[in-house]
Amino acid sequence: MIPLSFAQRRYWFMHQLEGGETWNMSAAFRLEGSLDPAALTAALRDVVERHEILRTTYLSDGGELHQHILPLEQAWDQVRLPVVDAAWEDVAGAVEDAVAHAFDLATEIPLRATLVRTSPRVHTLVLVIHHIATDGSSGAPLAKDLATAYTARLAGRAPDWEPLPVQYKDFTLWQREVLGEVSDPGSLAARQLAYWREELAGIPQPLTLPLDRPRSAEVRTGGGVVGFAVCPKVTAGLEKLSAGQGTSMAMVLHAALAVLLGKLGSGQDIPIATPIAGRTDEAMADLVGCFVNNLVLRVDLSGDPSFTDVLARVRDKALAAYEHQDLPFDVLVESVNPDRSIAHRPLFQVMCGWQNYEKPPLDLPGLEVEFQQALTARTMVDLYVSMAMDESGRLHGDIQYGTDLFDHGTVEAMAERFKRVLEQVVADPGSCVGDLDVLDPQERERLLVEVNDTAEPTLEEGLVAAVARQVRATPDALAVVAEEESLTYRELDARSNRLAHWLIDRGVRPESLVALCLPRTADLMVALWAVLKSGAAYVPIDPDHPQARIDYVLGHSSPVLVLDPDTLAGAELSEFPDTSPEVVVRPENTQYVIYTSGSTGTPKGVSVSRGALANFVAAVRRRFPLSPGERMLFATTVSFDMANTELYLPLVCGAAVVVARREVVVDPGAVVALLRRHGVSVVQATPAFWQMLLAYEPGAVRGLRVVVGGEALPVRLADVLAGEALEVGNWYGPTETTVWSTTAEVVVGGGVSIGVPIGNTRVFVL
Repeated sequence: MIPLSFAQRRYWFMHQLEGGETWNMSAAFRLEGSLDPAALTAALRDVVERHEILRTTYLSDGGELHQHILPLEQAWDQVRLPVVDAAWEDVAGAVEDAVAHAFDLATEIPLRATLVRTSPRVHTLVLVIHHIATDGSSGAPLAKDLATAYTARLAGRAPDWEPLPVQYKDFTLWQREVLGEVSDPGSLAARQLAYWREELAGIPQPLTLPLDRPRSAEVRTGGGVVGFAVCPKVTAGLEKLSAGQGTSMAMVLHAALAVLLGKLGSGQDIPIATPIAGRTDEAMADLVGCFVNNLVLRVDLSGDPSFTDVLARVRDKALAAYEHQDLPFDVLVESVNPDRSIAHRPLFQVMCGWQNYEKPPLDLPGLEVEFQQALTARTMVDLYVSMAMDESGRLHGDIQYGTDLFDHGTVEAMAERFKRVLEQVVADPGSCVGDLDVLDPQERERLLVEVNDTAEPTLEEGLVAAVARQVRATPDALAVVAEEESLTYRELDARSNRLAHWLIDRGVRPESLVALCLPRTADLMVALWAVLKSGAAYVPIDPDHPQARIDYVLGHSSPVLVLDPDTLAGAELSEFPDTSPEVVVRPENTQYVIYTSGSTGTPKGVSVSRGALANFVAAVRRRFPLSPGERMLFATTVSFDMANTELYLPLVCGAAVVVARREVVVDPGAVVALLRRHGVSVVQATPAFWQMLLAYEPGAVRGLRVVVGGEALPVRLADVLAGEALEVGNWYGPTETTVWSTTAEVVVGGGVSIGVPIGNTRVFVL
C-alpha cells in the first residue's frame, strides 16, 4: 500500500473534520475564440493519464490510510467535461457553483473540470482540484501539460511529451525514507523537530486579532477576499529596501504584516506562517502534487525596534526555518501537541504568502486566454495575505479572511493600513515600530477628539445635596431595604444627620478620615452618609477580610475614628439634631480612600475626590438611569470600589438599595430568593458572580437589568446574559479613575467591548 505524504494526511484529516469545499484549489480561464471542446476533453484525459495524483483516491483499511491509483478509464468516467450554458450575467454564479464541489476523497478522484459556455466563441474553463493533490506550484506544469495536449489533439494526435521522471507516490515513499522517525535521535526528523520545539515554545495561541465577532466552536462556514494594489513608487521602494538589507521581498512583506498586526493589538510576539514550495528535488519540478509545507516565523516586536531591526529579525528567523523546512508541519503539530481547538488552526492563524511561482501559462491555439483566480467559498486560516508581482512589475495582493470572524469593511481597512505601513517604511526604514501610524486622518480625529468629546453636566451640588433633594421630593419612598430593617429617604436622612453631628462633635472635619468597618446592614448605609455629611472622607473596610489586612489598612490610613458595631452601639445619638449639619466642602475634598490589592499584592490606598465621584454618578445615571421605585442590589464588598455604583446610583434616582449580607452573597440560592423577595430589578456583579448564579438557576437573570464589571467578560457569558436580561452593560475602569471609566451595551452576538468613555472622561489606548 502507498501511504499518504505527511501534507496529504493533514489535508485528509481536515477534510474529514470540515468537509465541503474548504480545501479546494481552483482556477478559471476565460477562453475567447475558436474552441474545440472535443480536443479540450481529450487533452484533459491526457493530463489525468500523465499525472497519477489526479486519479488517486484515499482509503482507510484497518485505520491505515493509503493512496489508491485508479486505472485511467475508471478515473475518466468521473471527469469528462460537462458544458454549462450561462448568460453573461450568470457566469460568476456558474463558476462559483463549480468551485463549490465537495469531493468524496474515498470514491472520487480529486479533479473536476467544467466548461461554462456564454457564446459559441466565449467559454470559461473551471478547474477544481482538492488540495490533497495539488498546491500553488502545480498550476504551471498542469497548465503547460494541458496546453501541450490540446495542441496535439487539435492536430489529431496524442501529445508527444517526455515521460515524468517520478510520480507523486515516489515522493511519498522518498519523504519517509529521508526523514526517518522522530523517535530516532539521529534522524533528520528528530534533529529538525528539536529546532522547532525550541523555536515555538510558549507561542501565543490563538493570536489576538481585531475580530468583528468572537470565535465559534463551530466549523468555519465562509470566506471572503479583499484585493489591493501597491503603487509603483512604493513597489520600487520596497525592492530597493529588500536589496539594501540583504533580504527578499517576501521577508519585507512578512515583517510589514507583523508590524501591522502588532499595531492592531496582536502584541509583540507575532507568529505568521509562510508557505514553502517543498520541491527540493529537480525531478519534482514538472509534477502536479501537494508538496507545500508551512513554516511558522515568530516576529519579535519587543523593545520598540526600528523597521530595519524587525526585518533583520525576520531574515534570521526565515533563514533558520529554511534550514529546517523538511519536517512536515503536521508532524510538528503532532509532536508539539499544542492545545487544539476547532475554532482556530494550531500554532498559527495568519499566513503571509509570496506568490513567486510561475502563473499558469495556458497557451491554447486559436484562443485568447485570460487567467482568473476562482477562490473557494472558505478560507483555511483567519487571515491569509497573498502577495505577487504582476506583469508590469506592480505589487498586488489579496487578503482572504473568514467571514465568521471579520466583516468585509474591516478587512478592506486592514488592507489600507497595510499599504500605509509599506509607504512609511519605504519613506523611512529606520522608523521605530511605535512611530508608524496605521490610522488615516479621519480615524485619528475620531479616536482622539470625537470619541473623547464627553463634556456633559455633572452633579455640581454634590452627592449629599442631590440625595437631600430626593429626600424632599419623596420622603416616604424606600431608600434602603435590609433583612433586619428598611429605611425611607426621610429615615435615612434623619439617622445619618444625627450620626454626622456626633462625628463633628468628636472633631471630625473635612479631609479627616473615618474608617467604616461594618457588616452589610442598614447601619452601614447610615454611617456612610453620616461621614459624607460631616465633611470627612471614609475608608471602607470589609470586616470579613483577614485581620492582617485590616490592621495594615488602619495603620496606613491613620483614621481619626473607626466606626464599627461597638462604636455605633455606644454612640448616644438622641441628643443630636436630625437636621443636616452646615459643613462647607469643595469638589476637590476627599470622598473616600479605598485600598486595592496593588500590583505587588500589598494594599495600595487610592484617594477619590467628591467631585470625581459626583461626576461618575451623574455619568452612569445618564447611561443607565434607574426609575423611582426600582431596587438595586448592594452585594459587592464595600472595600471594592465597584460597590459605589450600588451605594449611590439608586439614591440619586429615587430608587432603593437592597442590602445583601455576606452569607447571602456566597449562596446562589439565597441570592435568587433575595432578588425575588424584594423585587430587585438591577444587579451589578462580576462575571464570576453571574456564572455562579446561572449555574444554580439558568433563568435567574430573566427580567433583570444587569451590569457586569471587575473582570473580563467572557463572550459566551455575555451572550447568555444578553439573551435573558432586559439590559446588559459591560463597564470598565481602574480604581484611580473613579470606579468605571467606560461603558458598553452588550447584545447577543455583538462580542465584548469596554465601550466608550463616560462623561468628562477621555480614554486613549497606548
